[in-house]
Amino acid sequence: MTNVRIGSIVLRVADLQRQTAFWSAALDYVPREGQSDDFVLLRPRNGVGPNLSLDLHHSELSVPPRLHLDLYTDDQMHEVSRLIALGASRVEWSKRPVDADYVILADPEGNRFCVIDTTR
Repeated sequence: MTNVRIGSIVLRVADLQRQTAFWSAALDYVPREGQSDDFVLLRPRNGVGPNLSLDLHHSELSVPPRLHLDLYTDDQMHEVSRLIALGASRVEWSKRPVDADYVILADPEGNRFCVIDTTR
């Protein structure tokens, strides 16, 4: 058995302050104390789950992305609306099945993520 786990997912961002505000509100995460000017580690307020680290480093978006986050919720419609109000945008994908249990969104910088309905 291994003694390794995912501790943090690192997302490269161009606007550290804006992305920190978005992801903190989106996930109810809080920044760890002692942040630098080019890196912020966000951790779950309740202490459960992996961290999300934001690294100030401009990079080109890849479509489709090689990696994306899946956010699980039992109130998908509410969460999609809330995330859009925070600055996310809906991403349309022609191959998405009509009965899909996910909605594709993008954060303010275009990084895609899915909101998964866990009640299905």
